Amino acid sequence: MKISEAITPLILVWNEEANIGRVLDRLSWAKEIVVVDSGSTDKTLDILSGYANVRVVTRKFDSHANQWNFGLQQCGITSDWVLALDADYVLDDACLAGLEQAVNQSGISGFRAHFKFCVVGQPLRGTLYPPVTVLYRREDASYFQDGHTQRVKLSGEVSDLPGRILHDDRKSLSQWLHAQARYANLEADVLLRSRWSDLSWPRRLRRWHIVMPALMFFYCLIIKRGILDGWAGLHYAFQRVLAESIQSIVLIEHRMMKRTERPA
Repeated sequence: MKISEAITPLILVWNEEANIGRVLDRLSWAKEIVVVDSGSTDKTLDILSGYANVRVVTRKFDSHANQWNFGLQQCGITSDWVLALDADYVLDDACLAGLEQAVNQSGISGFRAHFKFCVVGQPLRGTLYPPVTVLYRREDASYFQDGHTQRVKLSGEVSDLPGRILHDDRKSLSQWLHAQARYANLEADVLLRSRWSDLSWPRRLRRWHIVMPALMFFYCLIIKRGILDGWAGLHYAFQRVLAESIQSIVLIEHRMMKRTERPA
């Protein structure tokens, strides 16, 4: 089956003028691309209007999981497969070539993609960005919120998608900081309400406040070889240290607020 008939790309956007054009340029094969917009106020909608195969649906944002489920269930997608992409996910040639092979495999519910993280378009040797299930059978999929991120739930087997997706976010620092503050609050809720045994090791380290920011610079530059990437590697290391520092600040703030709310 041709991927143009089998797959509908689904993308969430909000003020993504810096990224969305590069993503859509790699999806020219798609018969239809469904974009769920959360109320963009920049040039995102103007850019989207320039692509004949794009259909935009607007929904007020409440959570990423709800946005994805809305796109899956209420936007008229009828294809067997959905390719769920963030607005800064750019498919490489090997990944594009692997789509047709993937959707013609039997007994597989979804495919996870591996990533090359980019800083201003420069791919890094290694990052902390985990694999994400981006291609899956529509009828088998639903999303749930997990702290600051969302995950798709599938009942069947998940395999690896060939190639790589470039995670190439070129939005401004102020937009990135705004997003990190929101993510940190969502993550803090999970960290504080979960039992220690239920947390992954990265989340356990975050509960210690000081550990993750202190480790992150060394981990990114040395373990992940960011020092070999020059300015891009240094940028990424400082970015991750800042993200973990924001998380620690928010987590400490949540703990202090809970103490002040206790009855005397």
